[in-house]
Amino acid sequence: MVLRWLRQQREQAAVKRRSIPEDLWKRTLVRYGFLRRRNPDEAAELRRLTSLFLDRKEFHAAGGLHLTDAMTVAIAAQAALPVLRLGLARYDGFVGIVVHPGQVMARREVTDDDGLVHAYNEVIAGEAMEGGPMMLSWQDVRAAGPMARHGYNVVIHEFAHVLDLADGVSDGVPVLPPELSRQDWVRTLQSSYHSFVAEVQAAEAAGRDTAIDPYGAEGEDEFFAVTSEAFFTHPELLEKEQTALYGLFKHFYQQDPARDIAPRHTRV
Repeated sequence: MVLRWLRQQREQAAVKRRSIPEDLWKRTLVRYGFLRRRNPDEAAELRRLTSLFLDRKEFHAAGGLHLTDAMTVAIAAQAALPVLRLGLARYDGFVGIVVHPGQVMARREVTDDDGLVHAYNEVIAGEAMEGGPMMLSWQDVRAAGPMARHGYNVVIHEFAHVLDLADGVSDGVPVLPPELSRQDWVRTLQSSYHSFVAEVQAAEAAGRDTAIDPYGAEGEDEFFAVTSEAFFTHPELLEKEQTALYGLFKHFYQQDPARDIAPRHTRV
């Protein structure tokens, strides 16, 4: 009881210390409409977790970017959404977040079956590493509002990777609650992933797009991150395209965004 009281006192002090002005919070909800799919209690908890996130994480600007309160609040609110019911402790494994103006070029190396190392460059909008820091492209973060109709969200994508990496392995399997067996999770995830890979291959052959970002076909870890994006930003799409996976996510995240309050127009 004493430890719980002390934790509550510390959190209350942190929320007060990093309180978000009403006008800034309203503007954030307008710009990122998917954040408004909450009942009043959940909306209040999202705002509280956003303040706690701002208090616990360290933001750094790169590439000449000037970070503003609006930018950090936007990132924090989107990061808090997946752990609305799970708690911010899920993100305790890292502290730093580096924000670039746009996408960056990253140098990669892979070793083939013969032991030869191949180096190449990759353009990335975000990157999460075990222990951090996390990298985000502000250009992509800023686009999250209009891109929600496509199920795209770089912040949720990278923080899904954080959840996945909690056990030290990037395999699309986060730390699960007792009521969700690893066997059931892996079976549903792998079945959904393999059907999606086949869908992507067929779409590429036909010269058409898939409803869900085809980047999810890169591996089960990316599939988990990509479909987590859609779960929170365009849940109706994920429920239609990947019904079994939607049900799995509903139990893991303890949220049902397709059934939550529809976005409402907010005046600022």
